[in-house]
Amino acid sequence: MAEGEGGVLRLRAPKNAIDRRARLWWWTQWALVLVPAFVTLGVLAGLLPPARPWLLLALAVSAACGLPAAVLLPLWWYRVHRWEVTDDAVYTRTGRIWREWRVAPMSRIQTVDIQRGPIEQLFGLATVTVTTASAKGAVEIQGLDHDLAAELVDQLTRTTQATPGDAT
Repeated sequence: MAEGEGGVLRLRAPKNAIDRRARLWWWTQWALVLVPAFVTLGVLAGLLPPARPWLLLALAVSAACGLPAAVLLPLWWYRVHRWEVTDDAVYTRTGRIWREWRVAPMSRIQTVDIQRGPIEQLFGLATVTVTTASAKGAVEIQGLDHDLAAELVDQLTRTTQATPGDAT
């Protein structure tokens, strides 16, 4: 149940995992950062003999830190990111280093948006952004299948229109 005692929403773990393709999306983002950096350091090491030891050291340190992070962090993020929508609220759990649980009551939702960046489009994914009156900012559900995201936006739009309140 989405409510605690007395009809008050309570913070709880959301039930739904994001799409498995989100891991590929995150791995691709890492590759788009790391590969050019590795190539640049390698090319410079080949072209600048006096700086070669330092450039190769920078390449080795970057690879030793970057490659494990690029492989393992998306696996971790996939396990942490969760979402759920009920008749009463939108629940999310996210976190890369620190975990964050958010609850957005339907009566507080101001706008619902869907976004698909170029890499998300490549993998058929989308991000749903739920804007509320919270000073903390919008609630984002990343890594959703595009069709599911579109259905979710429709559902949230219908539910928030039917929910009394002024969204402030």
